[in-house]
Amino acid sequence: MLPDHKEACYEAFRSKDARFDGRLFVGVRSTGIYCRPVCTARVPKIENCTFFRTAAEAEKAGYRPCLICRPELAPGNAPMDASRILARKAARLLETNCSTGQKLSELAERLGCTDRHLRRVFLEEYHVTPIQYEQTCRLLLAKNLLTDTPLSILEVAMAAGFGSARRMNELFQERYHLTPTALRRAAANRSPSDEMTIRVGYRPPYRWEEIHAFLAKRALLHVEACDETSYARTVRLKDRKGKPVTGWMRVTHDEKKRALRITLSESLVPVLSQVLSGVRRLFDLYCDPGIIEKTLCRMDELAPHLFLPGIRVPGCFDPFETAVRAILGQQITVKAANTLAARITETYGDPVDTGLEGLDRSFPSPEKVLSLGDSLQDCFGRLGVIAARTHTIRELAKAILAGAIILDPCADPEAEMEKLKKIKGIGNWSAQYIAMRTMAWPDAFLDTDSGIKHALPDMTPKERIRTAEAWHPWRSYATLSLWQHPKV
Repeated sequence: MLPDHKEACYEAFRSKDARFDGRLFVGVRSTGIYCRPVCTARVPKIENCTFFRTAAEAEKAGYRPCLICRPELAPGNAPMDASRILARKAARLLETNCSTGQKLSELAERLGCTDRHLRRVFLEEYHVTPIQYEQTCRLLLAKNLLTDTPLSILEVAMAAGFGSARRMNELFQERYHLTPTALRRAAANRSPSDEMTIRVGYRPPYRWEEIHAFLAKRALLHVEACDETSYARTVRLKDRKGKPVTGWMRVTHDEKKRALRITLSESLVPVLSQVLSGVRRLFDLYCDPGIIEKTLCRMDELAPHLFLPGIRVPGCFDPFETAVRAILGQQITVKAANTLAARITETYGDPVDTGLEGLDRSFPSPEKVLSLGDSLQDCFGRLGVIAARTHTIRELAKAILAGAIILDPCADPEAEMEKLKKIKGIGNWSAQYIAMRTMAWPDAFLDTDSGIKHALPDMTPKERIRTAEAWHPWRSYATLSLWQHPKV
């Protein structure tokens, strides 16, 4: 049984959160059955619920399996489970790639299913087809561009992935009952012609100062730059044809609008939806702070203001870059890790022409790292990277290129963490940290981290783990709050 964090388990059950499917089961006292957290039956009252780690525990307590969600098939094999997870992964990918013109068959292949099956499960989950969902993503992106940028109607249509201005006009009139031209007439305060600014909203409260300080402390020379009010970085992505696209972006906080302002070079227009998706991941804009606070407010029982409402978990823009920096940072300071990463970037990173001082390279890709072949150890060794870390980076690059390890929010964090830990040199701390930042894993807890120890100095290791059990399923946010504590 899981009595110590019953409210957190109930929240995962109430919200039908598929990320916790198979990790907990709920016994319903009023019916005598037990269910998975994704069960579509009516949600019972919390006082009638008992939570278990396994189906076996639930049955031992006298509960029988639900006939709707079929707990015996959790996780991963039940049709409902597979469909829900597949649909949610597809939705995130559609948002990210709506401007690339990716075909549904290509998306289905990436997700390991047929396009027919993908259409069916997507319709069941979202009540619209993947094409309709993608069209909405394109329309909203086009609306943003028409309002806030100086791009022509045709450029907006191409940037949003419509393929032609005619098709965009048709959908605007059909869905919004107005034309792009009419919307453009009302636009004002547009950006200069060589750059553009787009707003991306968030759910308040939003602790901009904390996430900005986190990124500033780890800003990678040549790739990232932070001043008092902004975060900037170089960008290197691939367009719909696989051609590299480079440029720069700068992010600032617009508190009055409850949004982040993203200013970017016009060169990034072909990969605009990817850029916006990367910003949402990096600044954790999908977060719902109200739900998290309901669970983590109990942290204040340990010390006043220990939990910070509105805290965000910094994600990443380049997963390989973030993972390598986590490996480099093992057993050394953040400053020392920054130095090593900067040397690698300066020596082996690809040039990026931004016209901005200090932003002139991208972090080397897995392909670039492996292209050094047998000389990699000597090459990195001359930069101060020890042989063990070099070996770990090489194995990680191989796994990513082979598709054996996936570092993005569509991955299964717990499965990927187990794969990561099989690479020599990646322990539990590194795997949890990488999952937290590259996979948007909300439930990481770095119990051996020095910052956690300093924030909870009077606890033994077992006591820290036991205390954190009450913070499921939002322990990543608890970790960030603890890192901000004055004792750290």
